[in-house]
Amino acid sequence: MSDTAGNPPRWRGSWLNRFIARPGFQSWASKFPLTRGQARRDGAVLFNVVQGFVQSQVLMALVELDILHRLRAGPQTAQALGLAAQVPPEKMQVLLQAAAALKLLKRDRAGRFGLARKGAALMGVPGLEAMIRHHHAFYADMADPVALLRDPGHTALSEFWPYVFGAKGDIDPEVAETYSDLMSQSQQLVAEDTLRAVSFADVRHLMDVGGGTGAFLAAVGRAEPHLRLTLFDLPEVTQSAAARFETEGLQARAQIHAGSFRDSPLPHGADMISLIRVLYDHADETVADLLGAVFEALPAGGRLLVSEPMGGGSTPDMAGDVYFAFYTMAMKTGRTRSADEIAALCAEAGFEAINSPKPARNFVTRVLTASKPR
Repeated sequence: MSDTAGNPPRWRGSWLNRFIARPGFQSWASKFPLTRGQARRDGAVLFNVVQGFVQSQVLMALVELDILHRLRAGPQTAQALGLAAQVPPEKMQVLLQAAAALKLLKRDRAGRFGLARKGAALMGVPGLEAMIRHHHAFYADMADPVALLRDPGHTALSEFWPYVFGAKGDIDPEVAETYSDLMSQSQQLVAEDTLRAVSFADVRHLMDVGGGTGAFLAAVGRAEPHLRLTLFDLPEVTQSAAARFETEGLQARAQIHAGSFRDSPLPHGADMISLIRVLYDHADETVADLLGAVFEALPAGGRLLVSEPMGGGSTPDMAGDVYFAFYTMAMKTGRTRSADEIAALCAEAGFEAINSPKPARNFVTRVLTASKPR
C-alpha cells in the first residue's frame, strides 16, 4: 500500500520516536550543533509542564495573601510584605522571587518588588481572582490524577458545588450565592467574546437558559437595546437577577422564569435561545434532552446559541482538553466536547445551519449557532 502524499510512513514516525526517546540520543542531540537548539527548547517545554502545578500554587499564594493588591500603591520589600501577610520575610522573599520569575512581579535595583504588567492585568480580569481562590477544591482532586481518572466515589470539587446541576431537595442559599457570584464575575469575558462572534440584529427576543443571575443577558441587553430578554434558571439562582435588571435599567424588557429544564418545559416566545456555559456541565443524555427542549420551544427559523469552552477534537486544545476537561471530570457532572461533537448533538435534535467560527480566545469561550428549520 502506498503512503499518502506528503505524510511520512507510519513505521518511520514510530521508529523515529523510539530513537528520540533514548537517553543517549537526548544527550547527543543537546550537544550536536544542528540539533541542540531544538533539544534545549523541547527540554524547556517539558520542564515547564513538570513545574506547572508549582506555578499555579505560587499564583494561589499571591492571591490568598493579597500580594498584588498590597503592591498597587508601589513597590515594597519582602520584610514589609511579610509583616503585613504574617509570613516570615525569608519565605516571603522566596514567593516574591518566584512571582518575579513568572513575570507577575518585577524586582527593582533596591531589591523591592512591584507589579509587573501580567500581575496588574490579572487584577483587571473579571472573576479571575475568585476563580483562583476556589481552585482549592479542584487542586485537591488533581493531587491524585490517577484516582480521578479511575472515577472516585466523590470529589472535592463536586462537593464544593453540591446543588448546582439539578440536585433535588433544599438548596443552601449561601452556596447558591457563592456559585452565582463566581459565575457572574467571570461571565463578562464570555459575553464580550460571544457578542463579537454573533449578530443579534435580526433577533427580537432572547431567552438565556441556565443564565444564573442574568449577567450574560444584562451584557447583551446593554449592547442590543432592541431585544426583549427572558431568563430561565433555578429559583435560588435567579433571586438576584431582578435587582441586576433594575440596576441596568432593563426591567421593562426583561422577565424571569424560575424553573429547572430537567423537570419543566421551556417557555415559548423567544426566537433565540442561548446556553452559556451550560452543556459542558452535563452528561450527554441530559444535553440531548435539553437540546430537544430548546428545539421544541423555538419557532420555525429560531436560532440556538451555545457559548462555552470546547475541546479541540482532532486538533487537541490546551484550554479545552487540559484545564476544562479535567475540571468537568472533577465536577462529575459533564465533560468538555469539541465543536463537532456539539454540532452532532444539535443535528440529532433537529437543528440545521450549524456553524462554529474560530474563537477569539479559546480559553474564554467558543461559540456555536444553529437554526430550527423553517
